[in-house]
Amino acid sequence: MAPNGSRAMAPSSVSSLEPAGGPAALSATASPTAPTSRTKSDALGPQRRGRFLGRRAKKPKQLAVITDACTGCAGAPVCQIYCPVEQCMLLVPATDALPFGKIWVDPLKCVGCRKCLSDGPQESFLDGCPWDAIVMVATDEWEKVHGELEY
Repeated sequence: MAPNGSRAMAPSSVSSLEPAGGPAALSATASPTAPTSRTKSDALGPQRRGRFLGRRAKKPKQLAVITDACTGCAGAPVCQIYCPVEQCMLLVPATDALPFGKIWVDPLKCVGCRKCLSDGPQESFLDGCPWDAIVMVATDEWEKVHGELEY
């Protein structure tokens, strides 16, 4: 305890833990005990903003299915960029697509949004798979072949 009754803090040897502007900036902006207002996107961090996390809430009408035309886009798959679901489209090793691999769609995470496709309505071209290696399959048809999905 300091002579004035307050708790004295030892100087920090790690400067990266101090806020920009030093300890004075911290006391000027907010006290350590005061609640701070944070949004949900702040809590998720910058790498996850705008992406769905975890499993979906309900069964989609369609699922994205990768065909044999998938090349893995030389290790930088375009479909992963446009997919709004975190870890839905994964680049996996494939013996016929070495050294890069092919995309695999997690059927429990796909929401059927069609953002990975390049075929739009009325034969328009969208920013999706440049090789047309993704097709949308009715979820019921997919379940007949692969078994019922858990929800």
